[in-house]
Amino acid sequence: MPRPVIFDLFHTLVDGANSERDRVVGEMGLMVGVPPEALVAAYHATWRDRMTRWDVAETVRILAGRLGGTPTEDQVARAAAHRRKLATRVLARVAPETLAVLDALRADGHPIGLISNATAETAEAWPSSALARRFDVAVFSCELGVAKPEPTIYRTTAERLGADPTDCVFVGDGADGELAGAAAVGMTVIRTTEHNDTDPTWDGHALATLGELPALRRG
Repeated sequence: MPRPVIFDLFHTLVDGANSERDRVVGEMGLMVGVPPEALVAAYHATWRDRMTRWDVAETVRILAGRLGGTPTEDQVARAAAHRRKLATRVLARVAPETLAVLDALRADGHPIGLISNATAETAEAWPSSALARRFDVAVFSCELGVAKPEPTIYRTTAERLGADPTDCVFVGDGADGELAGAAAVGMTVIRTTEHNDTDPTWDGHALATLGELPALRRG
């Protein structure tokens, strides 16, 4: 039986758009009346809270308040909408070659899963993306309340795919210790460097592009 293949999202299926995200967050700072660079720094410092606890409006409200701002609900809503638009844009940039790899896997009968350390706006944008219909299961840290490399997020994804973790292949760039986390629950791990060489010390199999994956998928 074809093995389930589980993908990371950012820097694996799509570019993470880090610099664009910082620019957008800075613009959000202007919308809510706090220094743009301070809001960007606060976003970076609260990554774990944002990807497991807060939605986008809560994030704006909490961080603006910590920075001395008193935004109105209209200002919060405007800033949150600005951030949601970025999430939609990033997911829309998936390369046709990446979609072709996913289609090839599905054609061969592989169940396809996603594990993403992501904030709420990404999970909200996901169902409308070209990626979503190619996945059997998508697990987001913001919805589960736990993030990679915690074992629960891997095991939950495998369970939802109807598989044991030891039967699954995990493909990711390596951010947040995700490769070691996948290996710790028994998954076969493949690192990708197509968008970012995030974990160069990982000594397992690596792909320069996801297009190389079909040659390995029956392994």
